[in-house]
Amino acid sequence: MILPGSAIRVKNINDIYYGFQGLVQRITDGKAAVLFEGGNWDKMVTFRLSELELVDLTQK
Repeated sequence: MILPGSAIRVKNINDIYYGFQGLVQRITDGKAAVLFEGGNWDKMVTFRLSELELVDLTQK
């Protein structure tokens, strides 16, 4: 279950953000606002929940 604060990965292969990992900031109407942070940039993008998958940060 994807909740705010969850680490996710974009699984839609047709999306420019495919494979990017980020943190869910909020969920509304079946969509999630995801924050991507990388080096010198931050970006928040909205995705349908079906385009995202949870990332297990406990595995190496």
